Amino acid sequence: MSDIRCSYELASGATMDVGYYTPHLARLLGGEQPQVVSARVQTLRSRPLIDRVMRAELVFHGRAEVRVSLWGWPPPSIAACVTGERGELSVLNFLAPHVYHRLKVRGPEDIRVERIGGRPPDTSQLRAFHAAVTRGAPVLTGAQDAVVTMGLIDDIYRVAGLPPRGNGD
Repeated sequence: MSDIRCSYELASGATMDVGYYTPHLARLLGGEQPQVVSARVQTLRSRPLIDRVMRAELVFHGRAEVRVSLWGWPPPSIAACVTGERGELSVLNFLAPHVYHRLKVRGPEDIRVERIGGRPPDTSQLRAFHAAVTRGAPVLTGAQDAVVTMGLIDDIYRVAGLPPRGNGD
């Protein structure tokens, strides 16, 4: 298989391909560094180090569930669920709001579902990068933040029983 998303040597797998964003979102919404309390993985039969599906539970003052997958059925998805004292926020497919997405807010009295249109996030990322390079605009997410999120992803791999990608050991 020549798909680069299936190469351990290239630090591939569902969590590395689309899964970075969900743990980062959990850190952002939770306001602190969560701990990984469980992680379940489905790997490719032909490549047992490559995660096709990853689910992880994170805890801090609330809890977050990370679910990422690539290929097959169910269709590729990325979702985040954050639960607090007064309710729950579920986000489905926030990486491709131009295709399909859902934001569900469950409070003590009701449930609200919203769909907010938008352009591909890559477009916004490219515009922010361009502004930083050409006009000196502030970088929204710096290198240190990325290092902390990657440490969390390494923890997810370890709890799931897989080695971290690259030099994460």
